[in-house]
Amino acid sequence: MPLTRKAYRAAILHSIADPAEVGIEASYEYFEDGLLVVENGRISALGHASELLPGLPAGVQVEHYPNALITPGFIDTHIHLPQTGMVGAYGEQLLDWLNTYTFPCESQFADPDHANEVADIFIKELLRNGTTTALVFGSVHPQSVNAFFAAAEKLDLRMIAGKVMMDRNAPDYLTDTAESGYQESKALIERWHGKGRLHYAVTPRFAPTSTPEQLTLAGQLLTEYPDLYMQTHISENLQEIQWVKELFPERKGYLDVYDHYQLLGERSVFAHGVHLCDDECARLAETGSAVAFCPTSNFFLGSGLFNLPMAEKHKLNVGLGTDVGGGTSFSLLQTLNEAYKVMQLQGARLSPFKSLYLATLGGARALRLEDKIGTLHPGTDADFLVLDYHATPLLSYRLKQANSIAETLFVLMTLGDDRTVLQTFAAGRQVHQR
Repeated sequence: MPLTRKAYRAAILHSIADPAEVGIEASYEYFEDGLLVVENGRISALGHASELLPGLPAGVQVEHYPNALITPGFIDTHIHLPQTGMVGAYGEQLLDWLNTYTFPCESQFADPDHANEVADIFIKELLRNGTTTALVFGSVHPQSVNAFFAAAEKLDLRMIAGKVMMDRNAPDYLTDTAESGYQESKALIERWHGKGRLHYAVTPRFAPTSTPEQLTLAGQLLTEYPDLYMQTHISENLQEIQWVKELFPERKGYLDVYDHYQLLGERSVFAHGVHLCDDECARLAETGSAVAFCPTSNFFLGSGLFNLPMAEKHKLNVGLGTDVGGGTSFSLLQTLNEAYKVMQLQGARLSPFKSLYLATLGGARALRLEDKIGTLHPGTDADFLVLDYHATPLLSYRLKQANSIAETLFVLMTLGDDRTVLQTFAAGRQVHQR
């Protein structure tokens, strides 16, 4: 294959560590006039334009963005493909919302044509919003995952997804069995896991919708294929937590249900965790598991406020999730806008550099992919974004008043949305142009 090399010149910013561990100043690298060099889908150099330009081989094209910021692609650690058509559904908290809106919407994915159509819309929305990697729930139907992976493979995206396993406490038209859920998941793993940049996640929806037999088989899949992911929900809503206690009276808490069935581990991601206690955070951290913080959803469904300082205290890996359709936006910039408010309501602050970390390197660490995505380090996949300082008249005017990269970043995260994303690149290829 011939060598393809291209360079991108702009202000460039990326996280290199968690501010909670190293302090804000040591957590990022910023190049006011930077250069990013991409070769064959990977980043080959990053630095000051003045230092790198003289060494560029003759003929290498340099794309220059004088009014933009290049960052790593955003990473969404919790989102539901089949709920795209019901974003912004009115008036319920979690359990009623599932029965009233979610389950009927997900039933449509029995039709492969519908699955293909929504997968296409869903991926375009992710890329328009600058999300280059997502951890995705399908529906109970294998065709939802086949459609998503086929669409992601065409664009060589790094994506993780799984078929929902759900064999009780849901409508008959939307349940599998412990055995069929296991067999269908296994067939999808054999077909897609490790193909290109695709990964499979074992996906029991949440403890109340899986029997002990199904949870046992979910754990068995993780043993049979050691590098799989596992995704589910935990401690999102108080009514849900009470229900889990009633269904599993022999377990000492919600997390203990998953622990008992051997679903905790380095590639396990638990969505929400709004009502986790100290001991549960400690256990998640001890097993290398991660939590997806989903502020727009937690506000919209009235679930509560995620305690990020408690997670930090336990050195628990935390990524950011849009949780569409409980969440109301595919934009991780908008999600960070809400995350800031979650912290404000708890008397804490969310620095823009911690926000950047959550949307990029923090998500990569939650997914154990920090050697491949989440930063702009040479050797990593060339998944990156160009954020436009002039995306809207208000943003353009407001950024003229910004005196530092910290202020610029914060304004992008409070006023920014899909319009801010000028271009999205995955494995060095442009996959979105506004």
